[in-house]
Amino acid sequence: MAAGAAGRGHLRASDADRERVLDILKAAFVQGRLVKDELEIRAGQTLSSRTYAELAAITADIPVAPIEPPPLRPVRTDTRKPVNKKAVAWSTCAVVLPPAMGAAFLTYYGGFIVLFLLAFIGFTVSSKS
Repeated sequence: MAAGAAGRGHLRASDADRERVLDILKAAFVQGRLVKDELEIRAGQTLSSRTYAELAAITADIPVAPIEPPPLRPVRTDTRKPVNKKAVAWSTCAVVLPPAMGAAFLTYYGGFIVLFLLAFIGFTVSSKS
């Protein structure tokens, strides 16, 4: 029989050809196109195949090119504005100082220490930037 008359289907397959078919079967399994039992059966058939026709029959119902997953949504970048440190310091003082003033007048000496400490921290933070 001449090589041209035999056609490609009757040509003997190599180990590399069987490996390519196994890769296609593994990809189909990962994509959910085959269940585990089908993968095992087809893998056994692949390893015992001798010709291109037998290998083609094993993967005839599996698309050659994998279906691409849908594109991912773009990652949201951080769009927050930078923190204004002075505004934070003054806001903190505005919230903390009234109760501190009350504590200062109620406890007299101890409260004044807290008041001066908070005022010093507030001025220090706000004057750095």
